[in-house]
Amino acid sequence: MTAGYQIDDASLDQLDAERALYGPFTQAIRELVDAAIRTTASEDDVRRAQAEVEAVTERLRAPGLTGPYGVRFRQDGHSRAWGNAVVGLRNAVAPPLVITADERGVHSEFHLGAAYEGPPGSVHGGVLSLVLDQMLGQAAGAGGRPGMTATLTLTYRRRTPLGDLSCRAWIERVEDHKTWARGELSGPEGVTVEAEGLFILPRWARERLGEGGEPSPRFFE
Repeated sequence: MTAGYQIDDASLDQLDAERALYGPFTQAIRELVDAAIRTTASEDDVRRAQAEVEAVTERLRAPGLTGPYGVRFRQDGHSRAWGNAVVGLRNAVAPPLVITADERGVHSEFHLGAAYEGPPGSVHGGVLSLVLDQMLGQAAGAGGRPGMTATLTLTYRRRTPLGDLSCRAWIERVEDHKTWARGELSGPEGVTVEAEGLFILPRWARERLGEGGEPSPRFFE
């Protein structure tokens, strides 16, 4: 298995305990980021908060991993990409999206606040690309056709306001180890961005699966 992918030996009880610990912790950091963007506190309060944040950062960093979190796979086919920039439970950069699969593909409802602003009051276009890349990739994976992004094309129909949003993605067609997916992101007034992408199961994964091997639907979750 390539670097960054590893077998996850944690029990279900251990996973539940880690979710209960790190989920609220990471959410607290997201709220700190939001507060830091919008605060009008005094200069003294800001400097004092900076010193406190630096002290906490130093305390947390000492026993840390030597590299990024990576993706950890369980024998039951599930994985945890908790460092992922879109769905990562331990990544404060991630909103995070909770993505659900159904017979049409995958969908998610989420909130993008001040940390994701581009034009005033609007979501940054690059953030929208980030979200749609993840959604289309997970649609491919949920359909049993996981892969890495080869191409991604977005059409921005209108501005996407900060706030509550939704996204849906689905598989368009499949050809050997190639999968084409489509998706759309919507705000309160309807669709704001449409996307289409090509996802390819990399050679190392095809070799690992062997002839006729079928990848797990959650292979790149």
